[in-house]
Amino acid sequence: MNQDQLKQAVAQAAVDYIAPHLNKNSVVGVGTGSTANCFVDALAAIKHTFDAAVASSEATAQRLRSHGIAVLELNSVSDMRFYIDGADESDHQLNLIKGGGAALTREKIVAAVADEFICIADESKLVNIMGNFPLPVEVIPMARSHVARKLVGLGGEPVWREGTITDNGNYILDVHGLEITDPKGLETAINQITGVVTNGIFGMRGADLLLLGTSEGVKQLTA
Repeated sequence: MNQDQLKQAVAQAAVDYIAPHLNKNSVVGVGTGSTANCFVDALAAIKHTFDAAVASSEATAQRLRSHGIAVLELNSVSDMRFYIDGADESDHQLNLIKGGGAALTREKIVAAVADEFICIADESKLVNIMGNFPLPVEVIPMARSHVARKLVGLGGEPVWREGTITDNGNYILDVHGLEITDPKGLETAINQITGVVTNGIFGMRGADLLLLGTSEGVKQLTA
């Protein structure tokens, strides 16, 4: 299977995984990106079995609505069983790097509310040590240069993703040259830099389940 077929396979596997647990009061959290888009398309087939979705980006909200799936603001939701999203990288402990689509802050917020975070990815995203994919960091615009200098001090090579504005009105710095051997520690250290909104390491709230698309089929990995 090619990469698109692997994404479609894990998206369908995620729908199959959550379907038995949904009811008319259920709210499903949905992430952002190409694999999450595949999940939205597959989710449409069972839209009659749950109440609504919460989206981690405006783009995902539009895609959900295009399928006739109601979208709620997170502030109106008190209970969410599942959050489903892709990843740019995952290690074997299900720490993730996310934010290639610049939605990392909202993704972290929705993931924090969900009882279970299901990551869906193809096998190219599973690595022993994260960092080959540049780490996205969302920053307040006026703090861009200050944060970049601090990230250099942590051993990274930050590059401003020019032309990208997050749904929150902020900038993205992509940090190259990192070997992330302590995901939780680095996540905390970067978040302590004044001007950082958050960074794309999902270690403090990693995935509970990774559905990994492989040439031998979809595999289930837990931390």
